Amino acid sequence: MMLDASAKGVYVIAPTPFHEDGRVDERSIDTMTDFFLGAGATGITVLGMMGEAPKLDAEEALAVAARVIERASVPVVVGVSAPGFAAMRTLTRAVMDKGAAGVMIAPPSSLKTDDQIVGYYANAAEAIGADVPFVIQDYPLSTGIVMTPGVIRRIVADNPGAVMLKHEDWPGLEKISTLRGFQADGSMRPISILCGNGGMFLDFETERGADGAMTGYAFPDMLADVVRLSAAGERDAAHDLFDAHLPYMRYEQQPGAGLAVRKYVLMRRGIIGSAALRKPGGGVSAKTRGEVDYLLARLARHDARAGDLRGA
Repeated sequence: MMLDASAKGVYVIAPTPFHEDGRVDERSIDTMTDFFLGAGATGITVLGMMGEAPKLDAEEALAVAARVIERASVPVVVGVSAPGFAAMRTLTRAVMDKGAAGVMIAPPSSLKTDDQIVGYYANAAEAIGADVPFVIQDYPLSTGIVMTPGVIRRIVADNPGAVMLKHEDWPGLEKISTLRGFQADGSMRPISILCGNGGMFLDFETERGADGAMTGYAFPDMLADVVRLSAAGERDAAHDLFDAHLPYMRYEQQPGAGLAVRKYVLMRRGIIGSAALRKPGGGVSAKTRGEVDYLLARLARHDARAGDLRGA
């Protein structure tokens, strides 16, 4: 299941489950993977920015990726971003040997010019190998690196392995339209575009030409439904479902607190055993839990999945 430009649907960004004492929770990796498959995921992405990858050592990172790859029946993409190409190469070859579909690479914040960004991806592609398909991660809110549509087109032109863009620029709807325009006029070969940002703009991103989502959210089954409804031309139904989730979705998108909130709800849904983040990283306060529970109770009036929860 090698990644290619035809990828679509929802590639769920998987968190890394931990026990309360900080150990990787292998059982929860299994239950989480099974849930994602049942929720309609067409792919799974591990060791992304919301997967707490920097808190794992090299052996743990490979073990987490390998466990998901072995259990999943859909393509698995592995985040391999690293300060140096040696570590990137080592992890890439290891996960591809385990059966990964491809890897995801984000640019380092040290890049200053368009030429440096394009050159970086050329070097990264050389390091991981020409046979490895990769995802360009465009997340300027986190990396500080702004990739214009023209820069993305150059990266795609220079690197046959670049088959997908993880698009999470903000605002970014016009960028999707521009890239699809390049494809339409023949100046850029087709690539898959999956969108991030917690799904905050997925309703219109699909209408602009995105193929779906590659993001984390406590209700990935809702994201899959929105993508499906949009593809079927059921615009109002897609927006109605999406709009019902917006109050909670906005809360989960808080910088610095969102992952803890997401893990709390994933735990309440019975998907992972604990909401723990590995240190450094805190949990949710009693006040936050109360606010989240209130938002979920309101959401349950429109989507029964929000009411199917276990005790905290």
